[in-house]
Amino acid sequence: MSEVRSSAGASAPTVLRMILGRRLLDMREDAGMSLDDAAKALRVTPLTIRRLEKAEVSLKPLYVEKLLQTYGAEQQEVDEFVDLAEQANEPGWWHAYRDVVPSWFSAYVSLETGAKTLRTYEPHYVTGLLQTHGYARAVLQGGFPNDDPEDLERRVDLRLRRQSLLDKPDAPTLWVVMEEAVLHRTVGDAQVMREQIDRLLEVSELSHVSVDIVPFTAGAHVGACAPFTYFRFEEPELPDVVYSEILSASMYLDQRSDVVAHLEAHNRMSLLTSSADSRGLLNRMRKEYS
Repeated sequence: MSEVRSSAGASAPTVLRMILGRRLLDMREDAGMSLDDAAKALRVTPLTIRRLEKAEVSLKPLYVEKLLQTYGAEQQEVDEFVDLAEQANEPGWWHAYRDVVPSWFSAYVSLETGAKTLRTYEPHYVTGLLQTHGYARAVLQGGFPNDDPEDLERRVDLRLRRQSLLDKPDAPTLWVVMEEAVLHRTVGDAQVMREQIDRLLEVSELSHVSVDIVPFTAGAHVGACAPFTYFRFEEPELPDVVYSEILSASMYLDQRSDVVAHLEAHNRMSLLTSSADSRGLLNRMRKEYS
């Protein structure tokens, strides 16, 4: 089911919590029990059970233990599940930045950290995972003009820390499609733009990173809309998810039709250019900022 999450609400779930929530759903259905049946076992509302299964709230060990016993699980499985639930409730590393990051974006960082494949479409800016310090600072300063210097630097620090996942031995595959307009939008100054283009040229050589730039000559196309990110996970319990945002909130879509529509749009946009053409455009634009 598609969902819209606003900036209000519970703290962002970790991917482990999402997996366990999904397992709770599968175990309830395997036991032939409805949301109402499970709710009666805990003496809570069906909404509470649904929120546990959707990882929208912490997995209380007592709740988890009672539910699994109700579903007929063996005691060893119950004990192991409870141990995992306690681990899942521990905040992610990004929790330390909660004072400068809205809760709806904390969920994004959690998905990004746990994903095996990421595909992004960016019509306005270089995607955050590939931004340089200077570029990130200029983007965030424009987006949060009322920040004091300390908060701004914390936002920049978080953005740069996120990039470490690309350096891991088991780094995810990142496929970026962005509009040529991104390169013409001067963020910071000419030096910032040169450094940013150098960074894009550098990472485009990595085996697990692709950077495709849709040229102006492509004209109107299916993806000319809001930026989005597609996540795919190694764990079979987790569905593919698409993230998109507006000024003050975000959408996390997991309904199959929504996910497929975004995935097809990304595929079609990537066919409007090539790696060689994209690198050629990057090199030409770098000269423009010299």
